[in-house]
Amino acid sequence: MTRAIDILCNDFTPNGIRKNYIENEEEHSRFEQVGRAQRVQSFEVSEFKDRMDKLGVEKVFVAAIKTWSVQSQALLEHTTTKEVIDITNAAPDCIYGLYGINVHRGMKDVSELEQAVRENGFIGAHLHPHGYGYPPDHAYYFPFYAKCQELGVPVIVSMGHTLDLMPIEPGRPIHLDKVALYFQDLNIVCTHTGWPWVEEAIALAWKHPNVFLGTSAYTPKIWKPEMVKFINTFGSDKCMWGTDFPLIDHQESLEQIEALNLSESSMDKFLYSNAARVFGLD
Repeated sequence: MTRAIDILCNDFTPNGIRKNYIENEEEHSRFEQVGRAQRVQSFEVSEFKDRMDKLGVEKVFVAAIKTWSVQSQALLEHTTTKEVIDITNAAPDCIYGLYGINVHRGMKDVSELEQAVRENGFIGAHLHPHGYGYPPDHAYYFPFYAKCQELGVPVIVSMGHTLDLMPIEPGRPIHLDKVALYFQDLNIVCTHTGWPWVEEAIALAWKHPNVFLGTSAYTPKIWKPEMVKFINTFGSDKCMWGTDFPLIDHQESLEQIEALNLSESSMDKFLYSNAARVFGLD
């Protein structure tokens, strides 16, 4: 049976889905544009865990996501740290928290990141830079990176194109280059395959021992051939699976991955072992 770790999932509970994707007009319109609005599902924690068990998804990382709306200059997707704590407490050893960075809160947010890791068992941080308007190598983010390195937890950065009506340029993977050079003991996960700059993302992951690629937000059937080749050959130790649920459904993604004809070794590394190693769960 396939075993898997989803490195990037959003609050799947009825409250989380309603708040962020149903009643949130701006976000709902983006899902409608790509034909995903009618597919959005929500689950109580017990239902979600049962579904993951049936699919072989042993662990799921849920982000206390903080995306910033360029249109309204306010938080767009907003899942609180407390909401994620409630989810993780309801499914220990299955669901793990990612602290959502809000750069506008400065050092207060850095302190709360530390608290989430030390006191609440969060295993990493998540950054969505597009709406903030600052690329990931901007000085405003460096205190967060320094704290993550000090705590020994990775940072997941949503990169490449963004579905939201936000500037795309902050998502260029090249902006992670200086970060990786400066924070060499910080594991950095560049998600969403870096599309449309997939080869740029691959180059960074191949160059830096501390940079990894995640495949969230896109269905496997549309991944660029370069990405599939990287997963299956010289990048087999560098790639991790994610969904960005509810944008991509777990079952849909796993079924399409089966059609990629990955080697058994590459498949296990990609779906499970790499994430377990990098996030200290092995």
